[in-house]
Amino acid sequence: MIEQTKTEQTQSQRSVMGKVVSDKMNKTIVVEVVRKAADPLYGKYVKKFTKLYAHDEENTCKVGDVVVIEQTRPLSKTKCWKLVEVVKKETQE
Repeated sequence: MIEQTKTEQTQSQRSVMGKVVSDKMNKTIVVEVVRKAADPLYGKYVKKFTKLYAHDEENTCKVGDVVVIEQTRPLSKTKCWKLVEVVKKETQE
């Protein structure tokens, strides 16, 4: 019975897609996630931004990459997300 609750928790993990805005820290990236929310007064949809700190074990991500991150246990004071995959690499021009 305990095993069933553990598997249910692992299946219900949140994952979001965002753009890397900083990779200056060691094994940590900052991902900006964009969502649309209705303005409470006018009802117009506006973009809202959230910055999330994610764990990048191999330091593979660079600024501008589009990545998928997944929620995990707290790894530090601010970091509770981990990198799942890099969807699109930023090309250097």
